[in-house]
Amino acid sequence: MTGARSAIQQKKPRPQLNRKLAALARGARAEIWAALWLRLKGYKILARRHRDRFPGAGEIDIIAKKGGVVAFIEVKTRKDAAHALAAITPRQRRRLEKGAEAFLAARPALSRLGVRFDAIWLAPGRWPHHMIDAWRQAE
Repeated sequence: MTGARSAIQQKKPRPQLNRKLAALARGARAEIWAALWLRLKGYKILARRHRDRFPGAGEIDIIAKKGGVVAFIEVKTRKDAAHALAAITPRQRRRLEKGAEAFLAARPALSRLGVRFDAIWLAPGRWPHHMIDAWRQAE
């Protein structure tokens, strides 16, 4: 029994796993800050980390409503806005758009509102930067 225990104790964590866990923790903190920032700007948070069962739909970091618009928001932690937008690939945009369609299909009351895809990027020591209608800005 002691041989099995010592083999388990000697196992070292994989560096890739540690980096991935650290990145997930940073992302979760960034999403909390982004949601707080949006609330200060008058948005109502409808969902956070929304994942639909719709095939091909990606996770949507934040879904918020303000006035007559529902915003589907991707949160990125990068050193500047250009890097944040570059991190949202065309494939990821399509997945977010499919996720938004599924979200709205399940909530008919929201279907009459305008739809927008935003991004919020955060960098250490800086205020969050909210890029409204980020998809069209990037194109």
